[in-house]
Amino acid sequence: MEKELFKGDFLKFLLLAILLAAGQVVFSQTNTGKTPGDSSSAGADVRQPKPVITGAEQMDAWLPLIRDKRVGLVVNHSSLVGNKHLVDTLCSLGHCVSRIFAPEHGFRGSAADGDEIKDGQDARTGTPIISLYGKKRKPTIEDFENVDIVVFDIQDVGVRFYTYISALFYVMEACAEQGKPLIVLDRPNPNGHYVDGPVLDMQLTSYVGIAPLPIVYGCTMGELARLFSGENWIAQPQPLDLRIIPCQNYTHQTPYNLPVKPSPNLPNMRSVLLYPSLCLFEGTSVSVGRGTNSQFQVIGHPDFPRDSFWFVPHPNEASRYPPNEGWVCKGYSFCDMPLSEIRAEHRINLQYLLNFYRELPDKSTFFLPSGYFNRLAGTYSLRKQIEAGMTEDEIRATWQPDLDAFREIRKKYLIYPE
Repeated sequence: MEKELFKGDFLKFLLLAILLAAGQVVFSQTNTGKTPGDSSSAGADVRQPKPVITGAEQMDAWLPLIRDKRVGLVVNHSSLVGNKHLVDTLCSLGHCVSRIFAPEHGFRGSAADGDEIKDGQDARTGTPIISLYGKKRKPTIEDFENVDIVVFDIQDVGVRFYTYISALFYVMEACAEQGKPLIVLDRPNPNGHYVDGPVLDMQLTSYVGIAPLPIVYGCTMGELARLFSGENWIAQPQPLDLRIIPCQNYTHQTPYNLPVKPSPNLPNMRSVLLYPSLCLFEGTSVSVGRGTNSQFQVIGHPDFPRDSFWFVPHPNEASRYPPNEGWVCKGYSFCDMPLSEIRAEHRINLQYLLNFYRELPDKSTFFLPSGYFNRLAGTYSLRKQIEAGMTEDEIRATWQPDLDAFREIRKKYLIYPE
């Protein structure tokens, strides 16, 4: 009996060895404790792709460019080298950081939405902090007085109305006007795998629409900087001395999970991926979950006729005055939607907007009277198309000529494979 058992085990072992040699067996990790959409994927091949290396982490490539220079850093909480902030990293290496320039949400990324950011001083290093989201948007001659070179390192999410790209735009203009070299330390775009949405009508230019881009432009910050300069979208009385430090091991189809939340109201990757579709609701009377812990993962309105899902916005650190504060908002939750499902759409999901408008009883109160919806959409047409009852396919057809033209422009400035 023992010999028969041993013989059976030996045959199993031999068969397994043959399959392994033929490449037919893939080891998988199951029961990982991860929920659908988490960064790990059960059943994945053991041969993992090389990790993405950001521009900031490739210090040998750019530290020589700032040696013995007074450096101005355009940074926030996402500006990390490993687990250490770029400011602390450079100061510990003996480089002269003379100015810190802070975008919306501040240098540490903790200010609530819409908060005016004041100038200040970094408590850890004593470096002066100049706000680019307070009384001014563009660095002045005085701000650059003690700066020889500017380094920009901020994580973007790839959407036109996300204001970090407006900070890049104005910093580039200031550098071109004042003859300051600019280094952009590139980072992956988590929504960089597609291009979609209406291209901005320049009559609607604002801080949430700084250039003629579609809502989702499919460029990293480095590629966007090349585009802004190459197409002369920034004012540059003299050619801008621009250097990009690209990411390694990255393509536009590389899924990339952000190591930190990019801003207070984008708390996780699900919110980042849904943001291009759901942010248009911010121009309406519908809540996108500000004042909850599920920002940009839920939508709701006090008068919505379905009550299978609801939430109540309250002021919190991320949103001091959330829309529909204190009201029961009924609507839909996307909190359980797998990340892979959102990524696979490869476009803005207009159905969320069209369906909610159709189901809301009083449509006269849907769009805010401020006209903010038009500024977010970047066009006067989309609101009119929704009110006219046009289908998603009909609406999308009107975007195509401008989208095709933008894609041709974009091709010239891409750094990474599509």
